[in-house]
Amino acid sequence: MVETRFDETIHAPVRLRICGLLRPVDHLDFAVLRDALKVSDATLSKHLKTLATSGYVTSSKVASEGRGDARRITWLTLTRTGRSAFDAHVRALRQIAGSST
Repeated sequence: MVETRFDETIHAPVRLRICGLLRPVDHLDFAVLRDALKVSDATLSKHLKTLATSGYVTSSKVASEGRGDARRITWLTLTRTGRSAFDAHVRALRQIAGSST
């Protein structure tokens, strides 16, 4: 049976959008996600910390081959648990809205 579950952690608007953007990809650069959401670094970091604490998102820092300095790129990934929770939450929202698709 496919789980349907409303998730308070995911439901916050910025976190819902983070999960929605991460769901179809393997990983996304922090800066790309920040720019797509049009939020500050601090705001994105706060929401990512909440998602990471729940086990929904992981991050990894990798040296950038294209840069000449020591800055690293932060890659974000929706975990398997996060994907399942997001999918269950979307199904719950559809159920609330009266949509079966």
